[in-house]
This record gives sequence, structure tokens and C-alpha cells, in this order.
Amino acid sequence: MEIYQPHPELHPLIAQRRSSRLMDSQRPIEPWKVQLLLEAARSAPSSNNLQPWRYLIFDERNSEALNKARECLTPGNQKWANRAPLLILAVAEEIRPDGRPNPKAFHDLGMANENLILQAIALGLNIRPMGGFDAEKARSYFNIPRGYTPVVMLAVGYPAEDTDGFPADILEKELSPRLRLPLSSIAFLATWDTPYPASEFTATTHPIPPASPSN
Repeated sequence: MEIYQPHPELHPLIAQRRSSRLMDSQRPIEPWKVQLLLEAARSAPSSNNLQPWRYLIFDERNSEALNKARECLTPGNQKWANRAPLLILAVAEEIRPDGRPNPKAFHDLGMANENLILQAIALGLNIRPMGGFDAEKARSYFNIPRGYTPVVMLAVGYPAEDTDGFPADILEKELSPRLRLPLSSIAFLATWDTPYPASEFTATTHPIPPASPSN
């Protein structure tokens, strides 16, 4: 691992993304912003356009359901995520309409989740995905049918301006540097034993063309 320094030519939304736990418990997320998060997820690509993502939304509009969603979290996540005014349960539809398994469901849900995450960053929100939750409890609490698998819970909130009250270990994690594997460990040129030859470049010498419209 190495301390992560975003490449200067990365899109700011990608460079700025961090899975922060510090959220303002007193400031709810406006419903129109929640809808934008879901619209971002809805726009993701998927294998055969099956769109195998489903989302359960928990916020102040149903405090009983929000509390039940919090109960599903592991104790370590409850320490900070119980402050989040919005929890989103991301669910994968693992069975195709024709009854066959969809082996790409988790991959496609992940792409929809990343769309949602980047939209949250664009709206000035903190967002952190969590694998630490009881999926079977969530299935029971929220009537999730078989063939649909709860995969990850996302905590969303405005950044906390005051960190008083957050546990010391949470604050320590927030202040720690971001770590990433080097590019040479994750990308290879043609064969597995040839690390991708990373090089420095700038937008001046290698201008990035604007995206062209597509469907």
C-alpha cells in the first residue's frame, strides 16, 4: 500500500471522494437530493440492460424503519452510522426474468452504487458504503423476497461541522491517510507478469476530449 495522491488530471469528483464517517445528525437530506441519488444509480449500465439493482430508503419520513435499519448494522458501524440521517440498502436481483441466475448482478449493482456515490459527492454529501450489517435481519425486517440479496448499506449525511461526540477511534480513522495499491499492482500490459507502465502526463500534453453524446 502507498499513501494515495490523486492524479492531477482525475475528475474532481473521483479525486475528492472519500468514505467519511463524519455526518451531521441534525441535518436531514432533502427528498429531492435523495431522488437525484437514485436517478444517478438508475442511469448505470448493466449486462443485457437487466438493471438488477433495488434500493430501500430509510430516513426521517419513517423513523421506525430507519431505526430498524440501524439495528441491522454491526456494533462497529452503529457507533458512527447511527448519526447518519439517511441509510440506503442496496439489493441485487440475482435471478433473471427467465428464471436463470444473473452472474453479473453484483457487478452491475456496484456500478449503480458508484454512480450514486459520485452524485452524493457532487451534492456536497458524505457517503460511506458498509458491508457490516445483518443481511438476513434486513430481509426479515423489510420483506425482501428470495432471489434478491441485500449487499451493502450506504450511510449518507451532510459533513459534520462539529466532531464532538464522535468516538476517538473513529476520529483517528478519519485523520489517517488514504492508502491505495500502486498502479503496478493492479494493472498489467498484455500479460500478468508485465506491470502496466505508468507515466506522467498532463492535460496540456495529452488533452482529454469532451464526452460525446451516446445512449
